[in-house]
Amino acid sequence: MNKNIVVIGAGISGLTTAYLLSKKGFDVTIIEKNSSVGGSIESVFENGFLFDRGPNSALETTPVIGQLIKELELEHELLYASKQANKRYILRDNKLHSLPMSPQGLLKTKLFSGKAKLRLMAEPFIGRSGDGYYQSLAEFVKRRLGQEFLDYAINPFVAGVYAGRPEDLSVKSAFPKLYALEEKYGGLIIGTIRSIRERKKRAEVAKQSAKMLSFKSGMIALPKAIEKYFGSNLLLSSEVTSVDKTEKGFSISYQQNGTINKIESDAVLSTIPSYVASGIFTKYDKDFKTHAEAIYYPPVLVYYLVYNRKDIKQDLDGFGFLIPAKENKSFLGALWSSIIFSERTDESKAAFTLFVGGSRNPEFVKEDRISLLAKVRKEFEALMGITADPIFTSERFWEKAIPQYNLGYVEHERFFDDFEKRNPGLFISGNFRGGISVGDCIKNAELVAEKILKQL
Repeated sequence: MNKNIVVIGAGISGLTTAYLLSKKGFDVTIIEKNSSVGGSIESVFENGFLFDRGPNSALETTPVIGQLIKELELEHELLYASKQANKRYILRDNKLHSLPMSPQGLLKTKLFSGKAKLRLMAEPFIGRSGDGYYQSLAEFVKRRLGQEFLDYAINPFVAGVYAGRPEDLSVKSAFPKLYALEEKYGGLIIGTIRSIRERKKRAEVAKQSAKMLSFKSGMIALPKAIEKYFGSNLLLSSEVTSVDKTEKGFSISYQQNGTINKIESDAVLSTIPSYVASGIFTKYDKDFKTHAEAIYYPPVLVYYLVYNRKDIKQDLDGFGFLIPAKENKSFLGALWSSIIFSERTDESKAAFTLFVGGSRNPEFVKEDRISLLAKVRKEFEALMGITADPIFTSERFWEKAIPQYNLGYVEHERFFDDFEKRNPGLFISGNFRGGISVGDCIKNAELVAEKILKQL
């Protein structure tokens, strides 16, 4: 007799784990509060333009992504980013500088001063910190690479990935591979060289060299394909109200159309945000609430702009640009969306995605929205040399966007690990564990599925 498992949440973490378990013979039921799948993945078609309101792409860092695309018959939908998207820009002194991608590029760039470049060369001679376990990313980078590299490379990078601040993020939890390079090899440069061979053995691809992909109908294509696979075993507009232990396993109560329903299962996997999971699992351990609600999800406003290309002076030859905090702008950066994936607009137009707020400026929620967007747009148009109004704009506000793996996060990791050991059959996952990107969530889904298989 097949084992039954209920997966709470139909974001990419829940859907991928559910799919992998189903392929192994589990009877899987997915319960999702919202009326659609995808979680933070949202693709919308407005006024003839396609926008991703959450993640705009995924990096092909694990073979599982290719497996999903093939088995779900998504090859016809698959899009790889243009070669131009390999070029990234950083703002410094109100000018866009391409981020150097090679030693030769580093020597030539004006993004970093000569002093900063010499400081980078000292990195192999910097010893281990000894207290890296509780070290912020800012402390780690400043010690190994210097202040200027922190200000004009890592600070904007963190804003682009986490909408976060390097002073807050734990280097071990938020960037475990970076932390491991120092711990295992003693340094970043020598560690990067030596780890390449190990990644090849694991069939993994480093993020900096992995292919970036999306789909013709946007990132939502992957969640939608898994939704189609599960059919009636995926319950939408259904909110889990309780998970109770029984003699044989668990009884899950959920509300659908005003009616309370129950389903029995051998195990339960939660992939919903930590602050939502708090209300369901605190009954098993009063400390669950403390750890789950301590994880910070800052607000982020995503702003979409489309212009006629003839009105843009800046060469559109890259992924976009990120803004260091020192540049004192009203937004974090901009994706050149229609350059990354050319099918997002016709050749006469250009679409952009801007990000506002995050941990760098959570107070933006108190500002007048119209005035804020006008300020952001004015700054963006000045940087890009845009001489006319946009032909289309749209926005998406995320009240709680990306979980921050801040200092002290290691204590939350330990708690959730111990919680699962003390409560066999309950599994806690989602993008607040194992990484926030789509690729990380898919990779982690495979690990979670293997953990469930091993236990059951």
